[in-house]
Amino acid sequence: MFLHSNRGRKTALAVAAALATLALAGCGSSNSTSSGSKSNAVTEANTLVGFTGQAGDYQSNFNPYSPSQIGGIGTIYESLFFVTNVSTKAYKPLLGTSYKWNSDGTELSITTRSGVKWSDGKPFTANDVAFTLNLLKKTASINTIGFNGTAKVTDDTHLTIAFKNPAFLSGPNILGRAPIVPEHIWKSINPATNVMAKPVGTGAYVLSDFKPQAYTLTANADYWGGAPKVKAVRFLSLSGNQAGADGLAAGTIDWQTGPVPDIAKTSSIYPGYEAITIPMNQVVLSTCSNTALGCTGPQTDVKVREAIYYALDRDQVNALSFQNTASEVSPTFALLGSQFAQKDTISSKITEPIAPMKADPSKAAAILTADGWVKGSDGIFAKNGEKLSLTVQVVAGWTDYITAIAAMAQQLKKAGIAIVAAQSSWNEWTDKKGKGNYQLAIDSLGQGPASDPYYLYSNYFGTANTAKVGTSVSLNVARFSDPDVDAALTAIAKTAPDDTSARQAQFDIIQQKIVDDMPYVAVLTGGTTSEFNAKKFTGWPTLDDLYAFPAIWASPDNSQIYKALTPTGK
Repeated sequence: MFLHSNRGRKTALAVAAALATLALAGCGSSNSTSSGSKSNAVTEANTLVGFTGQAGDYQSNFNPYSPSQIGGIGTIYESLFFVTNVSTKAYKPLLGTSYKWNSDGTELSITTRSGVKWSDGKPFTANDVAFTLNLLKKTASINTIGFNGTAKVTDDTHLTIAFKNPAFLSGPNILGRAPIVPEHIWKSINPATNVMAKPVGTGAYVLSDFKPQAYTLTANADYWGGAPKVKAVRFLSLSGNQAGADGLAAGTIDWQTGPVPDIAKTSSIYPGYEAITIPMNQVVLSTCSNTALGCTGPQTDVKVREAIYYALDRDQVNALSFQNTASEVSPTFALLGSQFAQKDTISSKITEPIAPMKADPSKAAAILTADGWVKGSDGIFAKNGEKLSLTVQVVAGWTDYITAIAAMAQQLKKAGIAIVAAQSSWNEWTDKKGKGNYQLAIDSLGQGPASDPYYLYSNYFGTANTAKVGTSVSLNVARFSDPDVDAALTAIAKTAPDDTSARQAQFDIIQQKIVDDMPYVAVLTGGTTSEFNAKKFTGWPTLDDLYAFPAIWASPDNSQIYKALTPTGK
């Protein structure tokens, strides 16, 4: 689909009209903190319109600890510091101004910012930080950072966190991935189920308007850091990637993260726009893999997962689906790019440290045959009367992933494996993954708060981040659980970050286990590409100044970008 075709132009005009209506509707909204301030007035020129890939209606959920939250992390709810995984720079102070570990990593002292107010006018203090952390500890379902310390307040601007064991590696999560919530509100709610339709935070933005098709955040005039120059951020729900590209062509979307035709020619196809690609998130076929936790289906057979791995032609998937913006991936999920410094952590015991880029259908078929699968007259394997046919969950409108599934379906068919895509809304897709009601799902694995493979392993392979099928989880959706991996993760968490030999011994254990089990079938390292309106706003991240990960859905990085941008008035 090319936007210069007649059909593309007509579509772009239709989308432009719809987007203009939504954007103007957002500009007409104002929050109580800005209604009386001309300098904080919302206009079309200072409103950033973003498309996060949302297909289908938004469901109002601004609980930062909910698996189905739609926004607010960083923008409404702030952490103590800004911590990003694309930079090794010192953490940027937010609600915290300084921190210090004791010598053995069992105590973390934090100084919080004074003079900060919640958006409802109540004062923020260190008590809110302690309350938030202790709330995580006692509410397992929202404790995705695995906080196990005990926070105690010294005074309004100081607190300490005590740990039973060294906890150096908990630092980035505690300091940068724990949105602080107001005790005076949250002490009376159920943090696991309340959707916080009227969120109260300390951030640079407040929620001013919500509709299922779009919602708007407007600048907090009383923000402790000064009201941002971008006075409103309007998030749209569209039909998918093509609608996003049409919005760029019409000039009615200012920022999106996703594929467009001829990404390399973005600046010429979409005048005024530029693109940036970061090879970071690893595309996978997630599998509900663990029968002990209730997973069912052919994908629970490790040999099926291994056969899928070898049957993929990754070069072809890259060319057909990702415009060759993706790159090699390791089945250990250590990032291969030199800027991430993770390749050296790949165990020397892994015989195949990089996934093959070409398909080997004969090897895949041999794996299945040895496992007792028998190829039928239709060319598809079967076992115990069950055909090797699998459904892959994908979000409707995610054209790159949909194309990837179509390509993989042809490749896997050659190896005797049938797969079919099942498209649904983002909400349904998230719900199915989270509760384990799926066989395969195309997705990507995030890197955690810092560039260290420990965080990905802890998030997606730790037993603490999964549960039985039916209970929603946000990270370890494959339901992987292994006591040796859990023990290795615990050991790394107790090890000083500069003790590379001790850490490597544990990485060796983890990597061998996950390569042998393959609960997430590695596809490619996705090149995350964003297109942004460089004519309307200045201050976007560049490869030379990557101050935040420039994906519109990446929180809290996106909030730092909103605050860094300056409208040009054009």
